[in-house]
Amino acid sequence: MQVELRVARVEDCPRLLELIHELAVFEKAPDEVTVALSEFEDAGFGKNPVWKAFVTEVDDMIQGFALYYVRYSTWKGRRIYLEDLIVTESMRGKGLGKLLFDRIIQETQEFNYSGMVWQVLDWNQPAIEFYQKYGAAMDAGWINASLSQEQIFSK
Repeated sequence: MQVELRVARVEDCPRLLELIHELAVFEKAPDEVTVALSEFEDAGFGKNPVWKAFVTEVDDMIQGFALYYVRYSTWKGRRIYLEDLIVTESMRGKGLGKLLFDRIIQETQEFNYSGMVWQVLDWNQPAIEFYQKYGAAMDAGWINASLSQEQIFSK
């Protein structure tokens, strides 16, 4: 198995969206992914990119990625927000997730960010156990809140 870890490129976006859809099915929310390919590409590689990603290729096929952006905490300063860490189901357990997560940690160190944060579903025990190997703190005291574009524009 030939594995390459590299920075994502715009031409990777269709495959990244395939993996995002796979994750949505796994997370029991297959209809929640509504981002268009053009928006996804522009957000990562357009005039004002807001995200960066690392991908793992196995035998020249992307099998996983970690996508993040920099957020600002008024308590902690600049931090990486790990939006998604995805490894396709057939490649889980082969070390790709560790490669990606370690690369995000390295990015946090290189830019001297104050830390990194992410979310994990409370029923996703394999992911929870993966993050616990790193000593990650799991905070159950917060409730996620959001407004959709439709809600925002209907006000």
